Amino acid sequence: MSREQQDNQIEQKRVHFIAEEIQQKIDSLTQHVKKVSSDALEIRRTFWDDVTVNMDGPDDIDETFFSIKQQTELLLERERSEKQLDRQIKTLSRLKNSPYFGRVDFEEEGDPSDESIYIGITSFMDKENENFLIYDWRAPISSLYYDYAPGIAKYETPEGMIEGEMKLKRQFIIRNSEIVGMFDTGVTIGDQILQEALGNNANTQMKSIVATIQKEQNQIIRNEKSKLLIVQGVAGSGKTSAALQRVAYLLYRYRGILSSQNIMLFSPNPLFNSYVATVLPELGEENMQQTTYFEYLNHRVGGALKLEDSFQQLEYLLNEDKSKEYDRRVHNIRLKSSLQFKEIIDRYIQYLSTEGMQFKDIKLRKKLLISKDQIREKFYSFAQNISLPDRIQLLQEWLLRELKKRKKAEKKQDWVREEIQFLDKEDYVDVFKRLQSEKRSDKYTFDDFEQEEKLLSEILVSRYYNPIIKQVKNKKFIDFIGIYKQLFNCDILEKAELGAAISWEDICANTLSRLNSMEMSYEDATPFVYLKDRIEGKKAHTSIRHVFIDEAQDYTPFQFAYIQQLFPKSKMTLLGDINQGIYTHSQEEDVMAAVDIDECEKETIVLTRSYRSTRPIVEFTKSLLKNGQQIEPFNRDGNRPTLTIVKKERLIPSVIEKVKDLKRSGHQTIAIICKTSKESAEVYSTIKADLPVRLMEKGTVSFEKGVLVIPSYLAKGIEFDAVIIYDASERSYGKESERRLFYTACTRAMHELHIFSAGKISPLLENSSDYLQVKSS
Repeated sequence: MSREQQDNQIEQKRVHFIAEEIQQKIDSLTQHVKKVSSDALEIRRTFWDDVTVNMDGPDDIDETFFSIKQQTELLLERERSEKQLDRQIKTLSRLKNSPYFGRVDFEEEGDPSDESIYIGITSFMDKENENFLIYDWRAPISSLYYDYAPGIAKYETPEGMIEGEMKLKRQFIIRNSEIVGMFDTGVTIGDQILQEALGNNANTQMKSIVATIQKEQNQIIRNEKSKLLIVQGVAGSGKTSAALQRVAYLLYRYRGILSSQNIMLFSPNPLFNSYVATVLPELGEENMQQTTYFEYLNHRVGGALKLEDSFQQLEYLLNEDKSKEYDRRVHNIRLKSSLQFKEIIDRYIQYLSTEGMQFKDIKLRKKLLISKDQIREKFYSFAQNISLPDRIQLLQEWLLRELKKRKKAEKKQDWVREEIQFLDKEDYVDVFKRLQSEKRSDKYTFDDFEQEEKLLSEILVSRYYNPIIKQVKNKKFIDFIGIYKQLFNCDILEKAELGAAISWEDICANTLSRLNSMEMSYEDATPFVYLKDRIEGKKAHTSIRHVFIDEAQDYTPFQFAYIQQLFPKSKMTLLGDINQGIYTHSQEEDVMAAVDIDECEKETIVLTRSYRSTRPIVEFTKSLLKNGQQIEPFNRDGNRPTLTIVKKERLIPSVIEKVKDLKRSGHQTIAIICKTSKESAEVYSTIKADLPVRLMEKGTVSFEKGVLVIPSYLAKGIEFDAVIIYDASERSYGKESERRLFYTACTRAMHELHIFSAGKISPLLENSSDYLQVKSS
């Protein structure tokens, strides 16, 4: 028997031993969870039997409250334990299937005995809890596996640096507790494991990459010092995957201090949220808070205005032909994306501190209670050295006092007596019960009618006043829309110096036109909520300790500045690729590098190796870029992408035929990527009779295996077995400004890429013919 066979036999024996140990642990936890579940069920069943309910006096009420609270906390503790045990069992079940993926034999300096360290998705100890049978991939010692080849190596612990020699590095592919691949390697991750991982079909949800983390990805994951970590990674470099493993690492490293509720992920769209939703649970962690930046803005803008989203903005620019209106919109977007516009708003805030604040009338039953002029006069009666938010607070307190006085006086008005008779029967019954409970006997007294009328008046007046009081507490008396519109009055500020391309008057006219229609452009949303916050003193989200922003190249300098203000105590991780910057503001600069933070607190990691696509696909996509030579393809074979030139009437039949070919080849996720949402809808309606196909739209929250029709910008961050670019003709992709959009669409393909052109091909393909199989149909 060869040495390799002996090693395999020994390792397989260990895998079986570990699997048995894990199963015993699962059995033990299963019995425990049954006991906890039974306890919780019993507490629910007997909840009110074990609670003392007595409402006779204040002390009795307190005793009742604490009795209910105690019983509730007991139930919640059992439910939390049950949930935690379930999570442990699920993690152990995954561990049993594939206990570990790596082994490192390490001899610490000064200690002649070497230790075999097996690395998996979570730690697992022997029955006595004295020795680690498996080390969590996030443990300090596990970094040896990711960062070093056999030889001199070291790893950092909270107590200091541990140095020594790595004697062996071994990698495993284990399925159903059986070793199906085992490799001794001198590099971080052997090509065999990567080939096995990357050669599979695309998943409808992102998977954990802990077994295939590269050295540069490990730098991202374990970075603890940088206040701002910028990950500039080419398409398919694994930047998003590494970021999610980073979240898992931080939750492990700072367990007890940091929870998933202290981490926020801004993702590009709801579909992406679903795509990454299983990564952390797969590692035994809870998902962090997730939202899109638009969802946050929409919540803050409020329902009075119809807010355009970033996709609608992009659709306008992609569908609109060159015109004066198009040029105005582009310049409008660029200005309002800039820090220059933030400075304009800061100057406007200074103006508002002395004049110009706008408020709304406060009315009751269409009758004016407090006019906006009275409110403005009161606001500016406060000392000017008091900040705007503090003056708003003083104003709010004054308004509440005024409303309280008016509410008291309102009860004596004639209209109250008239409307009392129209109150519901339930109101009369409630008043009668209140009067009865206040009496020592059942006898009527001479003032019953007056007391009843008084109580009914209170009910009626409160019903009118309470919504008004609530609005004042929510600062609805401030006319934020009017204040923002006033900024574009053109006389409020000295005219901004915008250069020759566009005038301040043009900006004003463009903005007011939409606001007067109760619509707000996407480029106005961040300036608007920033202005709101500066006026009302919106509190920062201090509980969030880490903010992750994916597709960060699509954010504006103004948006980054605003996010920093929202999360002042947070470390930030920005993930992006300037080559996929498809929005107008990101065409000319690397916006991530412009984030305002001290250089000593910033670190940039550049990922240039692309793993998603086959080498021929990467060679083609890098030819689309002017700086594409920096991209390194992973050495995975495949067919060259195809370019098929067809007549317009043959485009749909040709695409349908290609989809059927790809399905016959076994591809499970096939994307027909169109340029816009409008084109996607048209293609879907045309082919749905011939193919089982699904249309992906901006509101889509998940996708399944099969044939999908999707706009180019929604496909960002997602990968497919095969991609069909619906129409790469000059008519569709004729502008240089669309190069990055086209590149982004093509880089979604893992195994096959097929491009169709209805007529003359796009000029964006003029330097790429050597990397394509060109066909005519």
